[in-house]
Amino acid sequence: MNNAVMGNYGRIDLAFDHGEGSWLITAYGDRYLDCASGIAVNTLGHAHPALVEAVREQAGKLWHVSNLYRIPEQEEVAAMLVDLAGMDRAFFCNSGAEATEGAVKMARRAMHHRGETGRHTILCSEGAFHGRTIAMLAATDRPAFREGFGPMPDGFEHFPFGNMNALRDRLVEDAESGSPEIAAIMVEQVQGEGGAKPLPEGFLGQLRALCDEFGCLLIADEVQIGVGRSGHLFSFEPEGIRPDIVAMAKGLAGGFPVGAVLTSEEVATAMTPGSHGSTFGGNPLAMVAARAVLGVLTGDGFMAGVRQRSTRLMGMLHAIAADHDHAFTPRGQGFLIGLVMAEPYQAGDVVAALRDGGVLSVPASENTVRLLPPLTITDAEIDILANALKKALSVVDGNRT
Repeated sequence: MNNAVMGNYGRIDLAFDHGEGSWLITAYGDRYLDCASGIAVNTLGHAHPALVEAVREQAGKLWHVSNLYRIPEQEEVAAMLVDLAGMDRAFFCNSGAEATEGAVKMARRAMHHRGETGRHTILCSEGAFHGRTIAMLAATDRPAFREGFGPMPDGFEHFPFGNMNALRDRLVEDAESGSPEIAAIMVEQVQGEGGAKPLPEGFLGQLRALCDEFGCLLIADEVQIGVGRSGHLFSFEPEGIRPDIVAMAKGLAGGFPVGAVLTSEEVATAMTPGSHGSTFGGNPLAMVAARAVLGVLTGDGFMAGVRQRSTRLMGMLHAIAADHDHAFTPRGQGFLIGLVMAEPYQAGDVVAALRDGGVLSVPASENTVRLLPPLTITDAEIDILANALKKALSVVDGNRT
């Protein structure tokens, strides 16, 4: 079959006709428990009634008008987000890469607005992934993403993952230079593409204090771990901190493309008319989808249920690992879970075996299988996942012998 689609994806020969809750169904009626969620996008699963009704109603009214005019739905969602995050202003775009790139632009612009025009460098963690634009490729240190796309833009440096001492040393060096260059530090509380790897406990609180001490900004990349996936609406909530800039996307509208950048008033003040923009960002259709998702997530007891079920799943995964001679080590937060496979297991083999058993998962770096189920996954479906994982490990064992 001649396929006109560009071959930049290593696609699996599997297509779906429709979805129901946590399940994807092919045209032939084969059912798969979706623990990939479109890579952390389908927050409420598939065909959630509140999301379907919101989009259906708005589709018959107004889709797009551009940001030349006021968009009341955008104003409403912005107010919801800044209130929930403890921030001041919101900007809307269409994707995670746009959100992180916008966050970098805003950090540099804020420093320019302060009069510190030499401060433009963004410090990122080793192993980070912030998107696939040219600038965001420079924000990652992983050669696999950069190969053939050079030269990389200047203005990005990397520090060892979770290493506060190295980070402090770099900031001290920058301050003592007499002409500081560091504008911001950008981190994921849990590195998604990096293998569901969480920062050490307390790291974000220390990082907030460090940024305050040296006068740089803190950017929280919530693109994958945000919108409830950590078990909290924002992953930085348990540390009780307030970033200067928050980038978010993926699950914000449950599958409809939308991204957002939330900022402090200081950062927002630097963004004057014409300084940044997005043609499609924050259009009415995207906004009603985001409003519907946020409405469900902020419902009575919803996030507590996410924490309860994700804690239960993590406990089951630790038990399975122990029963299977520690074939993997579970890590992550909430429903962003990584199974770091021990040798000789290969994550790709486990992902394939899970898929053959009717469960979809996602590979990640460091030989990791990612589990990213909808936040609406039930306890009964978690049991199905656990049993499928046991069988998948047995299948992989059998294939090796």
